[in-house]
Amino acid sequence: YRGLTLVLTFLCYTSYHLSRKPISIVKSQLHPNCSALGPNPRNDSNSSMWCSWAPFDGDNYKELFGALDNAFLVAYAIGMFISGIFGERLPLRYYLSGGMVLSGLFTALFGLGYFWNIHVLWYFIIIQVCNGLAQTTGWPAVVACVGNWFGKGKRGFIMGIWNSHTSVGNILGSLIAGVWVSSAWGLSFVVPGIIIAAIGIICFFFLVEYPEDVGCSPPLHHVMTSNEKDPEVVTSSEVGQSSTDRSDSPREPSEEPEAISFLGALQIPGVVEFSLCLLFAKLVSYTFLYWLPLYIVNVAHFGAKEAGDLSTLFDVGGILGGIFAGLISDYSGGRATTCCVMLVVAAPMLFLYNHIGQNGIGTSIAMLIVCGALVNGPYALITTAVSADLGTHESIKGNAKALSTVTAIIDGTGSIGAALGPLLAGLISPTGWNNVFYMLIAADVLACLLLARVVVKEVRGWCGYMARKRGSSVQLTESVLNGK
Repeated sequence: YRGLTLVLTFLCYTSYHLSRKPISIVKSQLHPNCSALGPNPRNDSNSSMWCSWAPFDGDNYKELFGALDNAFLVAYAIGMFISGIFGERLPLRYYLSGGMVLSGLFTALFGLGYFWNIHVLWYFIIIQVCNGLAQTTGWPAVVACVGNWFGKGKRGFIMGIWNSHTSVGNILGSLIAGVWVSSAWGLSFVVPGIIIAAIGIICFFFLVEYPEDVGCSPPLHHVMTSNEKDPEVVTSSEVGQSSTDRSDSPREPSEEPEAISFLGALQIPGVVEFSLCLLFAKLVSYTFLYWLPLYIVNVAHFGAKEAGDLSTLFDVGGILGGIFAGLISDYSGGRATTCCVMLVVAAPMLFLYNHIGQNGIGTSIAMLIVCGALVNGPYALITTAVSADLGTHESIKGNAKALSTVTAIIDGTGSIGAALGPLLAGLISPTGWNNVFYMLIAADVLACLLLARVVVKEVRGWCGYMARKRGSSVQLTESVLNGK
């Protein structure tokens, strides 16, 4: 069941990113270089833009593309705070499946504008807003499902690998959209829309929300006291008994804990700190997502295709960074410290990439992978393992009904940074790329400082543990010397 949950949720969020990617691929077709296609068959004065798709055929097409991006990102950021609250009060399977079908519908509607010959900007803006709201159902639901099945000690490494769905979805979305972008760009949206809706239907029939639903023991969500029994280590008779009990009498609604409120989730220790940290970490990550290909073209003077291929290495580094961060944080028990160290190292690496990263293809590849790992590693860890940890924090006595709300608060706050970063880069880039990188470095430093209190708490916990360990060793030595 754990394997099934990982595979299904992986496919679900892969399809979410698969359906988001076509807009970045199709932009080049909505406003192509018409002069390269030959003479204007219409014989009008607008010879340079005759092949563009109205309303993106004017000189302000960059602003219009920016409006499409921001319509989605702002709606996603606002909707995320509301989405988690609904996710706690509705069955996750219904909520996730319904959101995927709606996301598929709105993605397909954007592409149908091609076949319906729609040239009204507000149609595309409204579709982007609706799609942004629908896609907020995904992240809180999949993190909650995985968090329900995996205990705290295993989350970092498992979720680090599982989080590669983001990059897999981006790559698949690019490939699928690229098949029809030149012939009928509407299909670049319709086909991904069908895919996400189909996976949503599969999820509806096969996803299991809670281990208790199929007679399995729940995982360990917090540190046990001495008189508590590890739910994952039970005897066969206990498993048989619990399975029989659950199969004979399914969970009563009255036995389920109440869903946590928005303010109650904010009061969980660490939620505010990690949310604000993610705001700045996601600001850096999404600035690279939207602006890295253009930076490579302008600074390294590669072609558009080569720049796009190189920019995928940042995602490759992000996969490695997420796995590495999860593994280290599992071993050390310090989620905040792991994030803080990676953010501290990321700042000088961003500075080096801007100054020496374009000196050669080998240097560029290495720096992109390293920067991707250091930038996306903390981002991946916070949105996965940290969100699941805080959603089942011991202060709420393992109440899994907080998972969706906590995840939505953290990712919603981060999405504000995702919308803000590309916007700031667009405003700052005319003054020089150096200033853009200074802004990114400052954001990394701020993200690190916001975790200072949690890091201090983790360090004190380690010091206390080492002191107790030394005390136990001294006591054991004395007992041996005294012949006990």
